Amino acid sequence: MTDEKRRAYWRKNLRFLLILLSIWFLVSYVFGIFLVEPLNNIRVGGFKLGFWFAQQGSIYVFVVLIFLYVRWMNKLDKEFDVDEI
Repeated sequence: MTDEKRRAYWRKNLRFLLILLSIWFLVSYVFGIFLVEPLNNIRVGGFKLGFWFAQQGSIYVFVVLIFLYVRWMNKLDKEFDVDEI
């Protein structure tokens, strides 16, 4: 692999990480901590939405982000021909 391809691969990988970490920060900190009071005015399944994000929603989103990252990285590896057989 050439240096230019390595840089392009790393740039795409960092872009994926930035997107996923931004979503994680939004759900975990912004929704779960900073906006908990306004979100508590909304109820989902009998629970206040702010409470749900703080206790369970952020965990569900985190697990989904892990699977999304694996999927994106598998595609990226195939695109740059560095995938495993």
